[in-house]
Amino acid sequence: MSKVLVIPDVHLKTWIFDKAVKIIEENEFDNIVLLGDLVDDWDQELNIKLYKETLDKVYDFVTRYPETLLCLGNHDVSYLWEAFETGYSVYARNTVVDGINKIMYAMPADNVGFIHKIDNVLFSHAGLTERFLITNFGYGENLGIEYILRQINQMGMDKLWNDHSPIWARPQNSQMRMYPPDMLQIVGHTPVKGVVQEGNLVSTDNFSTYRDGTPIGDEKFIWVDTEKMEIIILE
Repeated sequence: MSKVLVIPDVHLKTWIFDKAVKIIEENEFDNIVLLGDLVDDWDQELNIKLYKETLDKVYDFVTRYPETLLCLGNHDVSYLWEAFETGYSVYARNTVVDGINKIMYAMPADNVGFIHKIDNVLFSHAGLTERFLITNFGYGENLGIEYILRQINQMGMDKLWNDHSPIWARPQNSQMRMYPPDMLQIVGHTPVKGVVQEGNLVSTDNFSTYRDGTPIGDEKFIWVDTEKMEIIILE
């Protein structure tokens, strides 16, 4: 069994890491996965100090726990790719680019990507959909999931900046099918009131807030048994 702690969308909430450290110190985990969207939040475009504090917090965390895997999210790469979207701060751009690059350089190269596989579980910001697979790989016959993931992790904006990609998909709100059908997928990106599993899809973005700062979700972490494909909610 591989016991994996999941840290969903951060969106400038530095206290998430304080809470995660406490959980890690009280338990034993084989891996830790960050699901991305480290930056941007409601009406924080001018709060450059908070952007820097958050990225410094992430850097301290990944250097303290070098087994951590990072799944880049749409808000993270929007700065690296200069792709404007909701919440993007032109004022914080240099801070974000410098901060994310510092984090990535501090981590083993294979620990940073858009999608990671541990045993029978895929981790990504938004999920690997069948339509994305077909668009980029045909039906994937004989390619193997490891090959497909390696190719995805080398993709750029031209392939990934669309509604069906592992940084943008919202299968919770549509009829999107996930790929492969026999693997569990752990995703963030779409706010939920509590961690919810629908078939082989587990949605974990339960730390996001409404515009007035009120929490949308219950702010609970999960860990994943990646061999049995089971999730455990930490109370």
